[in-house]
Amino acid sequence: MEKRWKKIKLTKKTPLNEVLKLAHPCKCEACTVGCKHGSGVFVDGEIEKLAEFMNIDEEVLKKEFLEEVEKFNTKKFRPRINRKEGKPYGKCIFFDEKLGCKIHEAKPLECKIAMGCEDYGEELILWFMLNHFINKDDAESIRQFASYLKTGGKTLDGGKLEELVPDKEKLRKILSLEIMK
Repeated sequence: MEKRWKKIKLTKKTPLNEVLKLAHPCKCEACTVGCKHGSGVFVDGEIEKLAEFMNIDEEVLKKEFLEEVEKFNTKKFRPRINRKEGKPYGKCIFFDEKLGCKIHEAKPLECKIAMGCEDYGEELILWFMLNHFINKDDAESIRQFASYLKTGGKTLDGGKLEELVPDKEKLRKILSLEIMK
């Protein structure tokens, strides 16, 4: 796996099939720590697959097992978190200490690519963020992402503000609040 990583320079435009080659299934402690402290989000089409996998209605799935999260003005669903009192984190509703992920075949893409045991794990999560949370056509998403970058947030090639919004005047107007939507 290490040699494969050196051949690929992960960017915002890296195709999903190449990203998935880097994210081999792993159940080590470093990779399951995310399951014990949160959960990944679903991308388009995955909630339907999970409902089918669980043999339940999508609305029942959302109501009983999922929660909505927002990042960079983009809303997504993720498996509900069993939080301990007063804590913002907790174990994924679908994670079992002995069995592991109970929905492994239908788990969210973010979970599939989360690699805590590999040096490139952070880049995989940045790729996910750039491709599934940052909306270049939503001014508020761009402003929130700009704030994230300004406070030390990381990105990949293809994910700089000037690359997401190449029109300099439009970017200026978005950041100065002249463009609101």
